[in-house]
Amino acid sequence: MSETESRLFEHPSWLYLLREFDSLYRHGSAGGSRLIRAHRKRVRDTLSMVIDANPAITLRAPEVKPVSAHLPRALDLGERGVVGSMARALSRVAPLLTWEYGYEKVPKALAQKYAYCEVLGPRGPVRSERLVLGFVLFAPRTTYPQHSHKEIEESYISVAGAWSENDTAVHAPGSLILNRPDHEHRITTADLDPCLLAYAWVGPEERLSAPGMKLSASRKQRMSEGI
Repeated sequence: MSETESRLFEHPSWLYLLREFDSLYRHGSAGGSRLIRAHRKRVRDTLSMVIDANPAITLRAPEVKPVSAHLPRALDLGERGVVGSMARALSRVAPLLTWEYGYEKVPKALAQKYAYCEVLGPRGPVRSERLVLGFVLFAPRTTYPQHSHKEIEESYISVAGAWSENDTAVHAPGSLILNRPDHEHRITTADLDPCLLAYAWVGPEERLSAPGMKLSASRKQRMSEGI
């Protein structure tokens, strides 16, 4: 399938999805955190500039992974939750999503339980060199191994399902987690339902276009560090 290019304002469903991201980062609470407040502002200010520029839309070939079978359930849960409008907006473009792993080598068990899709960024479909927005989907009972993002500041906002980062708390739909650049983190999900997270990456343009994703430690090392 060849790529076809047009502009954002010609694709209302993608535009409405980006406006849902804007709403999450504009109206959600920072919980009193100066760092989270500043991150929210960076995301929404950059996103506003991107939308105003009416960027190119490059539709890639849709692609599914084994975990994609859990997306309908995640969207059902999301639509009943506190960020239901985001889940509904995502459902409008779900058949067009390109799910991928982002790693050259993916552990066999993880390949069955994880995938992500970029909706705005260097790889599109909405093109931006300054910001990356997307979704990551996990099956129930998933452990996403310890990893970090060099020079990239990352946030997750829960859309559906319960999850934990570094075994420190349980996060429910609507909650935001901020990972500073190079911060090591590990994700686990609940036993019965899938987990869908919206994410944002902010960082240098050259790093956003080539994040060099890799898992960063063995299970033995993670356990010794309590992660």
